[in-house]
Formats: sequence, C-alpha cells, structure tokens
Amino acid sequence: MVADREALRVTDETDLPRDEEAVPSTIDTTVPQTARVWNYWLGGKDNYPVDRALGDEIAEAYPIIADIARGDRAVLNRAVRYLAGEAGIRQFLDVGTGLPTANNTHEVAQAVAPTSRIVYVDYDPLVLVHARALLTSGPEGATDYVDADLRDTGTILREAGRTLDLSQPVAVILSGILAHLPTVEEARAVVRRLIDALPAGSYLVVVDGTNTNQELNDVMRIWNASANPPYAMRSPEEFASYFDCLELVEPGLVDVTRWHPDPDTSQEPLHNLVGVARKP
Repeated sequence: MVADREALRVTDETDLPRDEEAVPSTIDTTVPQTARVWNYWLGGKDNYPVDRALGDEIAEAYPIIADIARGDRAVLNRAVRYLAGEAGIRQFLDVGTGLPTANNTHEVAQAVAPTSRIVYVDYDPLVLVHARALLTSGPEGATDYVDADLRDTGTILREAGRTLDLSQPVAVILSGILAHLPTVEEARAVVRRLIDALPAGSYLVVVDGTNTNQELNDVMRIWNASANPPYAMRSPEEFASYFDCLELVEPGLVDVTRWHPDPDTSQEPLHNLVGVARKP
C-alpha cells in the first residue's frame, strides 16, 4: 500500500482532499480507515461519510470512545514532553502517525527542545498527504516522513536514518498501532527489531487497548466487521511483554489517565494502557 509520492504531494492546507471528488485514486473512501475514524472522534474534518457512519455506530454502542481517542492523544503528549524534557531525548520515531491534529509529536517535542528531530511513519496515503502539508519542523530541528508498513522495520530504520542519528538515543512511539497486527508474537517481533537497532538510552512508548472491558471488546467486534485494518485486543500480560528487558518509567504500565496526569486529567479509567520504558 505504497502511495506515489509525487501524485500525493501538496503545498498547503487548501490543497488537502476534503471530499471524494478531490481525493487521489490511491485513497479508498468506501471502507472506514483507522486514521480517519480516529480523526473524526478527535473532532477533525479529515474523514469521509463512511468513516463518520462507523464512528457514530461505535459511539452509540460505547459512548466514551471519543474520550479514549482524546485520552490516548493526551498521554502521548505528556510522554513526549517527559522525554524531551526530563529524559533529554532529541530524536523521535513516531510509527503509525495517523492524521495530524493539534499538538503533534514534533510540536510538543520542539516546544520543549527546539533542536528535536522527528520522523513520522505511516502507510495510509491520506495521512501522507496531510503530513507533507502540515507537519513542518521548526527552524532549529527537523521533521521527515517515511512511507512504510509497520512490519517493514528495515525500510523504517533505513529511511529514518536519513534524518535521525541511530547511533544516538531515539524514542520510538507506537500509539494505537501494535494491536493492528494480528498476533502478539508479530507485535513483539516488530518491537524487538526496532529497539534492538537502537543504542542504550533509547525509549519505547506504547499506547494500546486491552481486553479487560467486555463492552469495549464488543465494540471492537463492530470495528473488525467493518473497518480496515482490524484491531486485536491484548491482555495486560501481553501488553507488558512489549517491554521485556527494558526499564519502565514510573508509574509503570497504567491506564492512560494515570500516567503523569495533568491536574485537569480525568481519573476515570479508559481501559487503554500506556508504558514508557528505557533501553539500559
């Protein structure tokens, strides 16, 4: 699912596809897509009727789904602030970027450390259209984009190495993406290949849903019957296995509402876990 780079190139926000007539032919508007439905739940406009229809169906069955989307975005921002600030990380590899919203990884990192360098990775052609138009770096840092599938870690690392110095610590961000791999074994293998290629002092950030809430499990069956790609809920134990041989940052693996919460963060659990860990 590799998009043609020149065909998808745009120069400013007014060029972005807003309806089926304007969208490049590589973008399928007949099947709901993860990035677009997520964008809808976050209040964005970069989605199509098929995405909104599924988003509404799921929200009717599970009304806090939009809270989950916002909670995942908020904890990612807090993790990036921590990494760029307290942990001193200056390089970020954000795999499974999704559609740009407010407070993207490069904006959060460069607000703390303007020299931060960020590489985004996705294989959804609509994401790549928006990324090239809107995800622009500050003058002291750098931002780049890699068109690759999560499983193609060789391409990800090779292309990321054009912008990042992979001999120096990198924070790998995998938010809402590992559950799109059908088995936990495949997801663990992807994590290991990425982390093994990076030096000590690198970090791993994972945000994903777990199978501890039956209502949410039922909603995911609606998703998997309609959307692309499917989403495989993991157990907390399976989630924890992503961090084998890494040092978890306090408070460890917790609900997204409980990781370094801001004062106004709701403490109602959302049944999505987050972990931030350092490679020793």
